[in-house]
Amino acid sequence: MPAPVDFNDRMLSLGLARVSEAAALACTDLIGRGDEKAADQAAVNAMRDQLNMLNIQGVVVIGEGERDEAPMLYIGEEVGTGNGPGVDIALDPLEGTTLTAKAMPNALTVIAMAPRGTLLHAPDVYMDKLAIGPDYPQDVVSLEMSPRERVEALAKAKGCAPYEITVCVLERPRHQDMIADIRQTGAAVHMITDGDVAGVIHCAESRLTGIDMYMGAGGAPEGVLAASALKCMGGQMWGRLLFRNDDEKARAEKAGITDLDRVYSRDEMVTDQVIIAATGVTDGSIVEGVKRRPDYVETETVLMRSKTGSLRRMIYRHPLK
Repeated sequence: MPAPVDFNDRMLSLGLARVSEAAALACTDLIGRGDEKAADQAAVNAMRDQLNMLNIQGVVVIGEGERDEAPMLYIGEEVGTGNGPGVDIALDPLEGTTLTAKAMPNALTVIAMAPRGTLLHAPDVYMDKLAIGPDYPQDVVSLEMSPRERVEALAKAKGCAPYEITVCVLERPRHQDMIADIRQTGAAVHMITDGDVAGVIHCAESRLTGIDMYMGAGGAPEGVLAASALKCMGGQMWGRLLFRNDDEKARAEKAGITDLDRVYSRDEMVTDQVIIAATGVTDGSIVEGVKRRPDYVETETVLMRSKTGSLRRMIYRHPLK
């Protein structure tokens, strides 16, 4: 049996950036066109083509869904040339399909890569999420606390009043009571319509974004991507899977999850080093969106490595022929 190939994050990171860039470029002519499915499919096709050029033995652990529901980039799909290290792939070819279709801010293409067996195989269910930035004591807030208690605890740790805290929340009817509880403390609520990966990332740079904490229920796959970003940038995150029916519980069991009530910390969702790339599709608070110029199309990508804590911003110009 050949010796295992090491996970060379430094060499793989640029290839990963090309994958997210290609997915964003594929959406260029679909921004604001009102067709969510076409935009998502274009991103999926481009991302898959680029992934299969990388010298990896990749397995998609966070993807577009189960094999029968997703023709490409489904959970369990093998990608890459078959040479190189064995890796887990977590991806969202288009984080914000509605945002893209309506030309609204913060649509991204996102992909993370880690050594085989180190990313949580989160099923396509909801996850209750809580995230804060770096430089706080460990477990200063928790999912067991009420929203009010979280705000008060974080304000105490930050050395400020609760009204100086800003919480990012996904705007959904299910969050109405939570938002009311947050506002009773005097804290501000920054609501987003979609794109909770970006919402969590905001916590890692609170001095720039003004966002201190993220909380609320959203997709579990996006939770693993967000945890990957915080592993690189710093910050704490917790997630607990939420199940609406027996079918969703069966999905979790199929993914190897036996404790359905477990609270996962950031480092339990991402247990080893990870690299992550995100490219803007529409303008946002993290990266600029795709720009069509007279002779080229331009993208901005943020590329992060947990091993070094490095963050690169890259501008790519793709010539128009």
